[in-house]
Amino acid sequence: MHPLAPTTLRPLWQIVLVSASAGGLGWGIRGQYGHETGAMIAGLLVSLVLVLAFRPFASSLAAARAVAFCTAAIGFGGAMTYGQTIGLTQNEAVVGNWPALGWGMLGLALKGALWIGFAGAFLGMGLSGVRYQAREMAMILGGLLLLALLGIWTLNQPYDPGNRVLPKIYFSADWHWYPAAGAELKPRREVWGGLLFALIGLVIYTGWFRRDRLARNMALWGCLGGLGFPLGQTLQAWHAWNLDLFKAGWLARIDPIINWWNFMETTFGFVMGAVLALGLYLNRARIDSMDEPPPITMRPSVEFLLLAIHVPLLVLWEFDSVDLLDSIGDLGIPRSLIPLIGAAGGRFWPYLTALPVVALPILGKTALAMGFGAGNWLVPALGFVVLLAVAHGFGRSAIHSKAHTHLNPGLLTATWLYFSLNYAFFKFPWPWREWTVRTPNALVYTIFALVLTWWALRLSKRE
Repeated sequence: MHPLAPTTLRPLWQIVLVSASAGGLGWGIRGQYGHETGAMIAGLLVSLVLVLAFRPFASSLAAARAVAFCTAAIGFGGAMTYGQTIGLTQNEAVVGNWPALGWGMLGLALKGALWIGFAGAFLGMGLSGVRYQAREMAMILGGLLLLALLGIWTLNQPYDPGNRVLPKIYFSADWHWYPAAGAELKPRREVWGGLLFALIGLVIYTGWFRRDRLARNMALWGCLGGLGFPLGQTLQAWHAWNLDLFKAGWLARIDPIINWWNFMETTFGFVMGAVLALGLYLNRARIDSMDEPPPITMRPSVEFLLLAIHVPLLVLWEFDSVDLLDSIGDLGIPRSLIPLIGAAGGRFWPYLTALPVVALPILGKTALAMGFGAGNWLVPALGFVVLLAVAHGFGRSAIHSKAHTHLNPGLLTATWLYFSLNYAFFKFPWPWREWTVRTPNALVYTIFALVLTWWALRLSKRE
């Protein structure tokens, strides 16, 4: 492998701080937009920061593939339900119940580890120099799907809440923790067992069969980064367990404007970004030089045909309900199938994934939140077309460009696009107006966005 020369590597504290800021911003924003596609914001921002930090002069296409791999794979974990798991640590009926708190935190640690473990693994796959082409990627994803189904059948069954029959290992609302509850409890279906089997299979395949030590190691570091989930929830649970502290004094004054849930999410993302940065730094000798663009095995016509297939599926998954599609998409992995295959073999798909594909559901949900109406798709469609044009331009010049040429403006664009959309979603909580539960989070996001902007401009000036 090709370790970075000391003169090209940014200080560790700087890489960790900026990556943590990217994770905090992305995961905090994710909370407003949902599971799979919302998580891709965090995957995009963190991977952009890390690839730019370690390989700013790599081939643009090779770097963009690493970004696309991480961005698409972090969506896998969105299949897992976690609201009721959080409830075990803070709901009024279980406040003071230490076993319920411990069980809930264990569930969050497991689900967080699986969520970020996939992001770390695929980021490593993109940076290691082991070439995963489109055909192999399709086989990998097919194998992960089979393992996921096996894991669900093994660990997340039986599931018959009508008869109060639930899996033996279960981290959601259960009559064991809520003995006085009736039919209103509605335990959620869990799929963490499927993702556990799939992640183990991925680590075995990449680390043993493909000898991709970076992918294996970054999967484990991703699992460690997933501990940000229970760490963030510790803050929210502390509030729920100590409400008497917030009845008087300065805590009583700030409590009405604190969104404890959103700060939990922001903390999760901050820890996740910091740990992935540290893990990649410690494994930097395994990062490939990526001087040459990777092989392109997919014709542009095929790439845009896949885009024409994926966009309607994405719209249906996010804005409609079709039973068959929902049952497939709810497994998590199928939603990222086309982006990962396209990114592995195409010239345009790495940029399509990072720009228009990630943005489309966020643009649409923001438009709905602002009251544009379900039938008014002009604004999101226009934003999608603009980003599509940018991605097409990046793809056309990818072969002869360096990573910083496209990824640096990409980082600035993604930072302020999602910050602005979320600010609109928050109903523009300007700090000089009356503060609401949105204002403190918006201020934190502003700090994160400014950190990313400072860093991107600093890189641009240096390069």
